[in-house]
Amino acid sequence: QVQLQESGGGLVQPGGSLRLSCTASGRSFSRDTMAWFRQAPGKEREFVAAMFRSYGRTYYSDSVKGRFTISRDNAKNTVDLQMNSLKPDDTGVYYCAADSRLILSSIYGAQNYDYWGQGTQVTVSS
Repeated sequence: QVQLQESGGGLVQPGGSLRLSCTASGRSFSRDTMAWFRQAPGKEREFVAAMFRSYGRTYYSDSVKGRFTISRDNAKNTVDLQMNSLKPDDTGVYYCAADSRLILSSIYGAQNYDYWGQGTQVTVSS
């Protein structure tokens, strides 16, 4: 059974940092596109960052570029999201997603991913 499990969310002050981790199980995800999305209350789920297949190239939304870093450890079947200089607008539920068949232009759409974690809450507030 394929599963994705996020961890690492919490409450942090503006300007602070958090590191999210997603552990995949059930099969190897080393060739999948792995991504992070987030969803704020009343808003649609939005793309945050992705690592495209096994090529190692990373992609970010404009709102997090320069502050967030996505990384993966294929040996551990994990993908992390290091979040620095956090802002209140970064608040939301963060989801890990994976898919083995995406083309590059499709990585930004949540509807294109087959596998999802249950999400972890990130709250940025003073």
